[in-house]
Amino acid sequence: MYIKINPKKILSAELALIVKSLKQGKVIIYPTDTIYGLGCLATDSKSIKKIKLIKKREQNKPFLVLVSSLYMAKKYCHISKKQEIILRQVWTAARPTSVVLKHRNLLSGELVPKNDGLAVRLPKSDFLRKIVRQAGAPIVSTSFNISGEPVWNHVDFYAEKKLKKIDPELIIDGGILKNRASKLVDLRNGTIKIIRK
Repeated sequence: MYIKINPKKILSAELALIVKSLKQGKVIIYPTDTIYGLGCLATDSKSIKKIKLIKKREQNKPFLVLVSSLYMAKKYCHISKKQEIILRQVWTAARPTSVVLKHRNLLSGELVPKNDGLAVRLPKSDFLRKIVRQAGAPIVSTSFNISGEPVWNHVDFYAEKKLKKIDPELIIDGGILKNRASKLVDLRNGTIKIIRK
């Protein structure tokens, strides 16, 4: 299914359709606060495996997830008071920033095979925070592209495309995005280690 939306003026019916799709275990393409992402509920191992197939991604490469609040991040990751102070700073900065934290093993093991770190971002977009909040769990956010190839800043070519079984089940067209991937830092040791500027 293909839908065109305005992320800044999301309609309640559109939001309900997206959340319902996620809860039904569907893989979606959606506009994030950085670039177009492939996503599903971070608790759904089957859907995460499908994303790996779509991207032709290495099995052991970890995924990023979006949360709706610092409270949700604390539910799924170990966060000290010192880390919380840093998170409040980086998540209120202008540049979208993803942070690697030690997870609590409450999400699918497909996210971070053999790794204690989980990349987490509190998105700038109210649209994204509403989706995650109503879905009730973090959602996977990995770039929409084949691994190693350029990312897409639009999805309008899906408007007339007949979807195949391997394709995502829901394509959300939010227009052309002119952003770049988020900054990525490792906060597991309580200090900021920059992984991607």
